[in-house]
Amino acid sequence: MPIGNAFNNGVEGFNRASQQIERASAEINRATIQQQDEEQIAQQRQTQAARPEEAVTAPVAQPPKVDEALVQLKVEEFNAKANTQTIRTADEVLGTLVDVRV
Repeated sequence: MPIGNAFNNGVEGFNRASQQIERASAEINRATIQQQDEEQIAQQRQTQAARPEEAVTAPVAQPPKVDEALVQLKVEEFNAKANTQTIRTADEVLGTLVDVRV
């Protein structure tokens, strides 16, 4: 495999990992905001009720997919590190080849 291809593959892989990290981070942020909004609505309903037995409970909603987003975030972190190492290795090999030819 030519050095240029290894370097380009490393850069492309790193860019893909960066994009996936951004998506997972956005999903975590969205889920956190959604959960905070639901908690705030539940508290407002509770305080508006005259008696505790009149309090309306919030409908049971699907739990946010925070756990899946956290796993995806960790996987993409490893992908980014692996691609960074590929770029570093290609750079070192290219540096060695240049030193040999000079």
